Amino acid sequence: MRLTLMLSLMLALAGCSSSPNAGDTATNAPAAADNADAARCAAAGGELKPLGRLQRVQCVAPYTDAGKACSAKSECTGQCLAQGETELVAGSKARGVCQTDVSQNFGCRQRIDDGVAQGTICVD
Repeated sequence: MRLTLMLSLMLALAGCSSSPNAGDTATNAPAAADNADAARCAAAGGELKPLGRLQRVQCVAPYTDAGKACSAKSECTGQCLAQGETELVAGSKARGVCQTDVSQNFGCRQRIDDGVAQGTICVD
């Protein structure tokens, strides 16, 4: 009885193998997609980079309005962010600058919306 149970368990686990087959076209598809993504990203003036804790590859291209003065997200392609090293008091009136690119979505940042400083958030 135990031997049968052990064999069944071993066969079940063997079916869960993650090693790819050399002729499997599904495993070759991501490389083609990666090349197409890299070409699109380069055409936008950016490059593919791993971002965040998960190191998910994203196109990092400069926003056209990067560095422009702002007081709300609606004025920017990305977020309107506080500038400088000093954290602003949340709820205080403030102006910021439009974020540079998608990479600024990671790390610590303080958004400005409707002319008011928001709380600082940190994203991995």
